[in-house]
This record gives sequence, structure tokens and C-alpha cells, in this order.
Amino acid sequence: MAADEKLRMARQLDRLGVDVIEAGFPVSSDGDFRSVQLIAGEIRRPVIAALSRSRQADIERAWQALKTAVHPRIHTFLATSDIHLQHKLKISWRQCLEQARDAVRLARALCPDVEFSPEDATRSDRDFLCDVLCAVIEAGATTVNIPDTVGYTTPSEFADLIQTIRRQVHGIDQIVISVHCHNDLGLAVANSLAAVSAGARQVECTINGIGERAGNAALEELVMAMRVRTDRYPYRTAVVSEQIFPTSQLLTDIVGVPVQPNKAIIGRNAFAHEAGIHQDGIIKNPLTYEIMTPQSVGVPNGRLVLGKHSGRHALKLRCEQLGLRLEMHELDAVYRSFLVLADTTKAVEDSHILELVRNIRAERSPGTVTAEPHATFLSSSAAAGHPHPGTAAVGELAHYGDGWNAKRPSMALRAQENEEQEDHLWGV
Repeated sequence: MAADEKLRMARQLDRLGVDVIEAGFPVSSDGDFRSVQLIAGEIRRPVIAALSRSRQADIERAWQALKTAVHPRIHTFLATSDIHLQHKLKISWRQCLEQARDAVRLARALCPDVEFSPEDATRSDRDFLCDVLCAVIEAGATTVNIPDTVGYTTPSEFADLIQTIRRQVHGIDQIVISVHCHNDLGLAVANSLAAVSAGARQVECTINGIGERAGNAALEELVMAMRVRTDRYPYRTAVVSEQIFPTSQLLTDIVGVPVQPNKAIIGRNAFAHEAGIHQDGIIKNPLTYEIMTPQSVGVPNGRLVLGKHSGRHALKLRCEQLGLRLEMHELDAVYRSFLVLADTTKAVEDSHILELVRNIRAERSPGTVTAEPHATFLSSSAAAGHPHPGTAAVGELAHYGDGWNAKRPSMALRAQENEEQEDHLWGV
């Protein structure tokens, strides 16, 4: 991201309510230095962190970028695993410990808030890792972050590591334990949640799960797991969940990388329902197939995707949202034509539905030619909240609860039973 793009993103992260924004790596480039400087100067509520290696030049450059922040933090890191020490850094355990300690001491002399990360912690010798953590806490670290740098660990193993650190590291109860998980095995969120349950109180995560290689733990999944499953994760965050989707959309716009459609929480299919059984349940009560509301994460409304697995209930509701009130025999005829069309197209759009209704009514009224289907238009309030009938987003159905059910025309019990039975024939 360019500096102005990072600043736009930081403003939205502030609205989202995150506690810490890691704004960049100032020593890496003039552009990153400028980004951190801009964000530190404007964003006043959250902690603004700058990343640095455990080197004097890095740490001093980070502080130069941060020093106008209301709540600055220097985040310095050094690898502690044997594979990194031997092949990348070519230093001994003793040299590693001394370098980490000295780096934190320098950072703390400049900044009151210092975070230290032992890179590749989950592949490090545990006793040595604890020795390093003891040294940096003694030197003034206020947060120690435990990274699963290559996404190697598993939830039970990671929880055990956090518990070991809490038992063995002197002074750990006086500082914050943080975790930073990568998603190489698809376990970043699970590992982060396991660490929180084991005592971690800061999670480093990203919007949309973006990050190096397979990405990092996704903020939206972590937050909503804690919101939905408070019985298992009784923890609070300051995140304003209704800002999750807008934040995701902004990031997508800035970096130009679309979110996969079936991505949890913020993918376009996360609240979409095509199977007839699911659509029938959603129409009657959204809780039948949704464990959170779209609105709770800032999605305007859920989507019932009209396709070959859709049932009469979904088609009927969509017609009503388009301002079309169909008699039962008309719905039967339109539904049969709809299924034929759905077999040849991925999603049936509003224009298709209008044409199907127009054709069915034309067949039943020979000699009558009309530009628009003969329809009884519903009031704006009944038409899914749209100011004019027929202006709903293509292929989308807003959720209707009791209000919609109260407006449904009554029908014979037998017809209703047949309708429901046929709906249940279409896909799960």
C-alpha cells in the first residue's frame, strides 16, 4: 500500500475499534517510514506500533517515525529457533539472548511501550525460549508476542506452550502475552483461540486473513467466534463488529485482492442460501440456518440465491419483493418454468423472473400484449424496504421475519403442505 492508502485503512481500523495498529516497518523504506509517521500523527485513540529488527538502526528509525503518536509502541523481534539461528543469523543461543535483551533495553529507553517477538517461537527449544523471554521482560518489555511464524503448530500444542511460558517465565504475570499465528495448515484462528483460552490477552491478526504465504489469523473470524460462542470463549474485545464488512470491503478495494466467495463472515456467500430446504427455513426464521445476523458484521442483508435447488417459498418471496403477487396456479406455472431455466443458468436474476411471469400471464391471456406483467404492486414497506417496486439488488432476497409472515396471503392447509413437501425435495 502507498502511504495515503495505509492512512485510509488506519482510519477505518480506528472506526473498527482495534486496540493496536501495527503501521509498518520504518527502516525498510522511506515509504513505510512516511506511512508510520502519517498514521502516528493522525490516529490518536489506538496504540500505533512500528516494527523493527533487534538492531540499533532499526529501533531508532522506528522511534523517529512514531514519536508524534499519542500511544507509540516499538515492536522488535529476533528469531530463537535453532534453524534460524544456525542458517539465517549464524549466532549462538547466548548471542541471541544478549541481542534480544539489548534491543529491548534500547527500545525502552526511547519508548514506554515495547513489544518483543521471538520469531519462529513454536519451533524453538522451550527452555531457551523461556530464558529469552525472562531476559527481555527484565530489560523492560511490556508485551511478549509468541509467533507461530510458519504456521506449524496445532491448537493443543500451542495452548500447552502458552501455559508453559506462564509457568516458567519470571515476571510474565506483569506483562501482556500476545500471539501471532500464520495459516499454513489452516489453523491460525484455531491456534489463536486456543492461546487465548490458555492465557494470551492480545491476538495479532489481519482483515480478510491477508498476510505472508497463506496469510494470518483473520480478525473477523476471531471476533465473531468470541461473540457467537461466549459459552466457550467468554472474552470481550473492543471491536465494533458492524464495521467488519466495511473494513473488509475497503481493504479489498485498496489492495485489489478479492475475498474468496465462501470466506467465513465476509465472503459474498457467507449469508447466501440456495438449497430449497435452507431457503424455506431462512424465510420462516433466519436462526434456522444462520448463527449470526448479516447486520451484526455490517452486511446489509442476507442473500437467498435463486438457482435450481431453490423452492417455491424463495421464488414466491422474491416475486413479492419485486411487487408481483401471484395466485397459487400462477406460482405453480412460474415455478415449473423457473426450474427449467435454473438448469441452464447459474443464478436466476430479477429480469428472468419478470420475463417468466410475463410469459405465463401472456399464455393465460391470449391476445393481450403488455409491456409490463399484470401485477399487483406492493407498498414500498412490503417490497423489501426498496423505495420503488422492482429495485431490489439482482438475485438477492432480504430476510423477512414475522412481518413478512403476517403479510402472506392465507392459503388452504393442503396446498401449504404440498408446497412445503415439494420444497424439501430440493438439495440440502
